Amino acid sequence: MPEFDVVDLGPADGPDPGDDAPDFTRPLVTDQFWQDRTLSDLTSEGRTILVFTPMIGSFVGKYVYDELADRGWDERDERVVGVTASTPYGISRFLDENDAPFEIFADPANAVAESYGIAHDLDGMAGISEPRPAFVAIDADGTVEAAWVATEWPEFPDYDDLEAQLELA
Repeated sequence: MPEFDVVDLGPADGPDPGDDAPDFTRPLVTDQFWQDRTLSDLTSEGRTILVFTPMIGSFVGKYVYDELADRGWDERDERVVGVTASTPYGISRFLDENDAPFEIFADPANAVAESYGIAHDLDGMAGISEPRPAFVAIDADGTVEAAWVATEWPEFPDYDDLEAQLELA
């Protein structure tokens, strides 16, 4: 098991239930292709859950998507879509190599996490940030229904509690 320090990320100014979800347009990536999509286009089709992860090649990102696949989140009625500060090329490669059944927004500048109040600066890397692990449920009208945001790195939710909080159980 690799050794690492747990880092307190401090409080986040993440979305609260009842907030309007910040809209954005970014490349939405699969293992086959990508194209610019707007969050409001996705939510207009129904409830959407955004899954924020750090860089897609990190163990945190891999663990989250493996856990979601094992729990069948790709087969839910809600659309489950990732957001990460990685390029479309890296995301497409990750999805293909890991046979991951999800779509992920590419946001290399991390502006989406900034707009959601969940970005954090990487220690020792001036001007580099990434999203905290976070889950945000958004209804068809673009309103935040529920959210979970990490306060430590690495931190993972209790997935049973998360599913209950997001009303997925």
